Amino acid sequence: MTLPARFQTWFDSRGWQPHPHQLDMLERADDPALLLIAPTGGGKTLAGFLPTLVELAEGGHQGLHTLYVSPLKALATDIRRNLTMPVTEMDLPVRIEDRTGDTSATRKKRQRADPPHILLTTPESLALLTSYEDAPRMFAGLKRVIVDEVHALSESKRGDQLMLALSRLDAMAPGLRRVGLSATVENPAAIASELARHPDPCPILHADPGPDPDISMLVTEERPPWAGGGAKYAIPSVLREVKRHKTTLIFHNTRAQAEIFFHNLWLANDEDLPIGIHHGSLAREQRERVEQAMVRGDLRAIVCTGTLDLGIDWGDVDLIIQIGAPKNVKRLVQRIGRANHRYNAPSKAILVPANRFEIVECVAALEAVRDRDLDGDPKGPGPRDVLCQHILIRACAGPFLAEDLYREVKSVGAYAGLSRAAFDDCLEFCATGGYALRAYDKWQRLKQTGEQWHLRDPRAAQRIRMNIGTIQDTDTLKVRMRGRGKPLGEVEEGFAATLTPGDTFLIGGEIVRYESMREMTVEVTRRADKEPKIATFMGTKFATSTQLSQRILRMFRQESWPELPEHTAGWLALQREVSKLPEADRILVETFPHDGRQHLCAYGFAGRNAQQTLGLLLTQRMEELGLHPLGFVSTDYATLVWGLDQVPDPAPLLSPDTLREEFETWLMGNAVMKRTFKTSATIAGLIERNTPQVRKTGKQATFSSDILYDTLARFEPDHLLMRITREEALRGLVDFGRVEEMLTRTAGRIDHVDLDRVTPLAAPLFLEPGRIPVAASGAQRMLEEEAARLMEAAGLSG
Repeated sequence: MTLPARFQTWFDSRGWQPHPHQLDMLERADDPALLLIAPTGGGKTLAGFLPTLVELAEGGHQGLHTLYVSPLKALATDIRRNLTMPVTEMDLPVRIEDRTGDTSATRKKRQRADPPHILLTTPESLALLTSYEDAPRMFAGLKRVIVDEVHALSESKRGDQLMLALSRLDAMAPGLRRVGLSATVENPAAIASELARHPDPCPILHADPGPDPDISMLVTEERPPWAGGGAKYAIPSVLREVKRHKTTLIFHNTRAQAEIFFHNLWLANDEDLPIGIHHGSLAREQRERVEQAMVRGDLRAIVCTGTLDLGIDWGDVDLIIQIGAPKNVKRLVQRIGRANHRYNAPSKAILVPANRFEIVECVAALEAVRDRDLDGDPKGPGPRDVLCQHILIRACAGPFLAEDLYREVKSVGAYAGLSRAAFDDCLEFCATGGYALRAYDKWQRLKQTGEQWHLRDPRAAQRIRMNIGTIQDTDTLKVRMRGRGKPLGEVEEGFAATLTPGDTFLIGGEIVRYESMREMTVEVTRRADKEPKIATFMGTKFATSTQLSQRILRMFRQESWPELPEHTAGWLALQREVSKLPEADRILVETFPHDGRQHLCAYGFAGRNAQQTLGLLLTQRMEELGLHPLGFVSTDYATLVWGLDQVPDPAPLLSPDTLREEFETWLMGNAVMKRTFKTSATIAGLIERNTPQVRKTGKQATFSSDILYDTLARFEPDHLLMRITREEALRGLVDFGRVEEMLTRTAGRIDHVDLDRVTPLAAPLFLEPGRIPVAASGAQRMLEEEAARLMEAAGLSG
């Protein structure tokens, strides 16, 4: 396929020339699968759609021709707006529509009966479309599927669900071509294998990456604090940068940090520059107002989180500021790409370390960006809770043969190694709920008649469709202004439970006062007259990637650090003089007394979740050895434990075999398992968050999931969902895989340095929030010793 004259004329009329990779996509239009990696602003979306537009320009195609899938609803809307321009200006006979959770029910119904030529949607909406009996008719003429930001989808269960849905489309539309688009892929071959229908990767087209970004670290006269994540010290410098640029995106790693920074930025904004805030816990109406203002160019700065990570062209952004260490190089590159959305123009970005150690991490991240060294973890086998949901979705569409569905599922890369026995386990679970639950009618959902499987009760299809998706809502409550009912966003149930009338908190950058709870809604007013609490937003709490941690450890091997500010280089040099710096193939353990307590600091560089898990395991082991631990705190790079007794030799505490054994014991009795079970049970369809009558509150869902967990743990501990829960817990909340990586990397080699005082590298941990007390024998011994001192002071004994 070549570029028709009509299209060349359109390019000429806008003063453009098609990029080589856009023409390459035309030439390779008939490839069964193709991955395009092109920089932000390089026209990759038009490149993906160009073959479709050329084919449709000839006219005559009836029904759906191309399906576009993106991870964000807003991205689908943005693409529709951008695609409409060439279609309108060339007067092409092409109808384009989007279909997301925001699309009206009437329009959705009409789209199934009379689909457009190009449909823009999300993984969840696509899964829902495949669940209808008329899906084969809707998708029969489908020629191409375009998956945008394919790297973002491949990292989550949404990507697994999408690839399973694509396997269904293949069955309904033989010869379907797949196109993947991305700007940031750390392992192109792995993504290309996912796009292909077999182990061999599909062809990969690499566009010219363009110039290196103009990226630097902010250096201020005021030194960063030793701990914390707010970067309040840098606000005057950030404001100066905002004034010097047209539009600045100020990224944060968590929603709570974004709220705090926006509040402090606004207080310092003496010139009343128009500044907005955008994150996933804000009301949709508020997010849309900010988005529209950005497109119009009305805002000078937007404080934001991951909601603006991906490829939406938000007007004239010419600067990215990343507050806090980026934790992940690939995410940083994605964010940098939001600036200067033009091909062959360098993006400008500034990193702002929130504390002293983050200076080191920011320098390591800058080096990785310059080396184009992206990070990422290898993808594991396809999650079986997602497969269970897929089986139920397939049943909604009509009867099926198990052999046919198994063959489809096996064509998906993540499920290529799935055994027939494992598939049948999932099928049996979907049919009966499993041995311990088969007596309950509500989980008797599938039935086999002859060789065909089908829904036992067709009315169950509505309930299954209402619960499609892998994104699990946190247990949140709506926040509204009292009287006017203006929606502001959401806060967690746990946070709302701590509020009493008169309490104030931050949401959407403004301080509001809690007045009452009404019909599961938090009612507030603007009568704010005291220091606000910070609303808790789950969001994503990033851990420093393995690759970035390794770069930091390599930096520690240097003789000196000319790339670091003098105060930070001096801090590391003092650590080397007083103790030593951590090494990649060894665990550094420091022990020292401080403030009447004995302390142990273990530097594992395994990420916050893994270091926290390590803290739980160390204190449990110390308790068993009679060392009376009192508590611990963790960061991405270390765990600090304090207690009553000195640890003479840390080697037994960090023995790989001992830690694994302790972990198994700890995990089974921990709330982590129940939280993970609730998530997997909801995805797998055992627990319904949405029903035709009412949506369950988080507490109701938790209550029912806790009862189910306890029942299965007692009567069927080997139930499929219990096995899934353990697998998910290991790689999710507790990140034991990173602990394993640390144990493998260090192979039992420990550097134990026993000192008489706190070390420079350990000192910031004393200032870290999130200290976790250990309610064990150490606390009891302290009470007994205090009681003895009091009695002695009173002249009593015995």
